[in-house]
Amino acid sequence: MTGLFLSLCSILPLKTNHLLGSFIGKLLFIFNTNAKRVTSQNIQICLPHLSSIEKDLLVKKSLVETGKNLTESGLIWNQDFSENSKYIRNINGSDLLESSKKTILLVPHIGCWEITGRVLADSRKVTFMFKPLRNQKQNNYLFKRRNQGNLSMATADKAGVLQIQRTLKNGDLVGILPDQDPGEEGGILAPFFNKEVNTMTLLVRLAKKHNAQVLMFWANRLDNGKGYDLNYESLDINFDSDDILQQVTTMNIAIENLIKRLPEQYMWSYRRFKSTHSYNKP
Repeated sequence: MTGLFLSLCSILPLKTNHLLGSFIGKLLFIFNTNAKRVTSQNIQICLPHLSSIEKDLLVKKSLVETGKNLTESGLIWNQDFSENSKYIRNINGSDLLESSKKTILLVPHIGCWEITGRVLADSRKVTFMFKPLRNQKQNNYLFKRRNQGNLSMATADKAGVLQIQRTLKNGDLVGILPDQDPGEEGGILAPFFNKEVNTMTLLVRLAKKHNAQVLMFWANRLDNGKGYDLNYESLDINFDSDDILQQVTTMNIAIENLIKRLPEQYMWSYRRFKSTHSYNKP
């Protein structure tokens, strides 16, 4: 059913696709959905200074963007990379890719992260790390659509880490989405919006080991189905120090600051604080 729905989404022009996504997002807000509950709790945790009206409005806007993320994924996955590239309106900071240093792309779950690697892979090799889904059928569906051409997927396990390291040694790009719970291993508690959260250490460990630059990379969604802007920003992490807590905190602060710039486009519906917060039903 999911595959059929996403295939139907792929035949819609981007503007119509986003209108459908907006409608789905509004339904998520109207009804007491799990996405609404988690979004509301995360916004309460991270942005407690907002008034009740402001929080409610942000929850609604966020779920609308969540709906767009769902429908646009069907469109993006079912097109080739060159077609995906046609949706890009502006590219900011791409000169940073010209560095002689190895490059790790820090890709937060903000905007349309699915299009980021695909646009890059239209002209160069790039490997993204992903966490396999528990549902094997859904996982196979996603892997087949993500692992294409110059875009390779590396699983978030020992084999995947070795694949990522080979990619860096070959001078190709690596993309990691670090703003998700790494599980019992591979993470440490670090502040994120002034709350302790289980944070991935892999990205900073790889960057230090391979003397790689870290670039924040994201695609913000434009209004009215106009497309996306791609953005690169350099991240200044102190790798001269052995203080990994300081390094991952720097990473979290950078993600936090980006979220503050585009709060409605962050994936608030993910249980980011599940290691330290109980997402109970109200």
